[in-house]
Amino acid sequence: MSIKKIISVASAKGGVGKSTITALLAMNFAKNFKVGILDADIYGPNQHILFNVENKKPNYIKDKDKTLMEPIESMGVKLNSMGFILDDDRAAIWRGPMLSGAIKQLMSLTIWGELDYLFIDMPPGTGDAYLTVASEVKPDHSLLVTTPNKLAIHDTLKSVSFFNKLDINLIGFIENNTSNQLFEADYESLLSKDQPCIGKILYNEDIYNLNLNKSSNLVSDISSAIQTLV
Repeated sequence: MSIKKIISVASAKGGVGKSTITALLAMNFAKNFKVGILDADIYGPNQHILFNVENKKPNYIKDKDKTLMEPIESMGVKLNSMGFILDDDRAAIWRGPMLSGAIKQLMSLTIWGELDYLFIDMPPGTGDAYLTVASEVKPDHSLLVTTPNKLAIHDTLKSVSFFNKLDINLIGFIENNTSNQLFEADYESLLSKDQPCIGKILYNEDIYNLNLNKSSNLVSDISSAIQTLV
């Protein structure tokens, strides 16, 4: 197994479209690269829904004293997520060591094969999952997702501080406008922390209705910018 670059996609605020943007970026990257997604949002995994493979299950392969998983492949992207393994209500009650152990196993027991990029869809917040990803998965880079909302921007600053403490390289943030109205946001607080805006995604009906295969081109410029930064 060889993974050239690991990029975590994070937000301190839930509901900003982090999982959707992770999926869109992976689909776009997959046009030219070998790509995977590790869905580390144990409480509320969504990647299996975004890729419309919620009824599929990974194949299990016995390897000596370990049981390995083959990722589900969809739209050219290899996926693994607790959404394939557990029911949503069971995943939602996980805490502390159980959560951290699940993330470690998803990463280490998945047969990723040769990947150019592995995207990690982080859970919202700045808790145990972040510490586990930082210490066990060790992403090379991270990018943040926010909406133009003042609270979302304020909470994004918490992620900046957290990642800096974990010594993970932040490459900037993406603005995701989840409303069909245009807003002018004040990003001075993020820019002053040396966090550039990598790009902006306007409201789009296909994205809203999860027709992501029709909308991955909307992040082409952002994907190109990320490639130059990592």
